Amino acid sequence: MKCGIASLLAALSLSPAARLTSQPTPGATATATVTADPKDVASADAIIAALYDANTVLVDQKRGADRFRSLFVPGARLMPTFRGPNGPGVIRIQTVDDYVRAASSGPPRHGFSEREIARTSEAFGNIMHVFSTYEARRDSADRNPTRGINSIQLFNDGARWWVVGVLWDNERPDKPIPPAYLKPRGTAL
Repeated sequence: MKCGIASLLAALSLSPAARLTSQPTPGATATATVTADPKDVASADAIIAALYDANTVLVDQKRGADRFRSLFVPGARLMPTFRGPNGPGVIRIQTVDDYVRAASSGPPRHGFSEREIARTSEAFGNIMHVFSTYEARRDSADRNPTRGINSIQLFNDGARWWVVGVLWDNERPDKPIPPAYLKPRGTAL
């Protein structure tokens, strides 16, 4: 029996179908439909600054959706998480277009802003993981800003940086942001 299974696995691994599925697929970046401003995607710093700026303009002024879209690799996801009092954690997984539709709905916010206040990151080869601590104000009268952490996954294809995904959680009374994620950029953990 063991010999039969091993022979079957060996034969399957040599089959044309197995070879096709193991070949790399064409770059997902080739299917991007919105061209980015080269300044927005020239470096990890540039794309993160553009992400915060484009999101602020999109949510506050209900414009600039193409700039926002241009930062993301096709198939990227935006994933807010939350936890109600005494409830389980919940994640909502959205496409970039799902997020744009939601952020563009409703009236302008008149002063919504989101900005990075601290960052830690790790990079290897073509990829970078960024913990970007943010502060957001619902409108210009908001005296109690919300803080949280965006977990941003970036990819560099050799020509530009792409946002692959953003997963985030807001700070809560029972879950304050750890001091390590409040240090200014460039400060070691």
